[in-house]
Amino acid sequence: MASKEKRSIIRYLKTNSKKIIVSFLAIFGMGLSLSFLILCNLGTDTCTFMNRNVAAKIGTTFGNWQLIFNIFFLILVIIFRRDLIGAGTFFNMVLIAYYADFFDWIWRKIIPDSIFLEPLSRGIIFVFSLVGFIVTAAIYMNADAGIAPYDAIPVMFNDIFKKLPFFLCRNIIDFTCIFIGFLLGGKPLIGHFLMALFLGPAITIVGKLFSFIGKSSYKAKTLR
Repeated sequence: MASKEKRSIIRYLKTNSKKIIVSFLAIFGMGLSLSFLILCNLGTDTCTFMNRNVAAKIGTTFGNWQLIFNIFFLILVIIFRRDLIGAGTFFNMVLIAYYADFFDWIWRKIIPDSIFLEPLSRGIIFVFSLVGFIVTAAIYMNADAGIAPYDAIPVMFNDIFKKLPFFLCRNIIDFTCIFIGFLLGGKPLIGHFLMALFLGPAITIVGKLFSFIGKSSYKAKTLR
């Protein structure tokens, strides 16, 4: 049985190698962009905003709480939308928050604090990091190598409310996270609202691009 499962995993990796590489690189880009967004302190993605406030409340690191959060919602995805699970699911669950923590540690050692406090440099870094995160997140969501449990929530929400476009379902979930983070003592910033507004549409636009170049599949189509 173990041998059969091993062969199945190897076959999956070979068949989806390009998608897995794209997903891995996109998640690396998300973690890198997120580390700058955290240092700029003008707002991150909404899930990070919520989970950073939860982590602060319970006294643990962001990376550890994010992993616990994802494991919990993974159970729901396994029950309702197992087809959305793939290598990218686990890349996101395990890596992105730790990437952010690691790069945050690196930048604090080599980049002067003034860079993230001076209005002009802070604004430039914020804009590039925000665009970088949104684009890489959209690529990862459409790579068809599996999506994180949090990203599967608006997909499942869309399954229930089929008449709503995906981007609106995503907007609803993201703004809910902002509200929860606010209730936990967080202060919503411009970046949180920009992420909530534009990430959903960006996922849809990238999905259409993937379709145009002939790399669409059932999973990617569910994100449009």
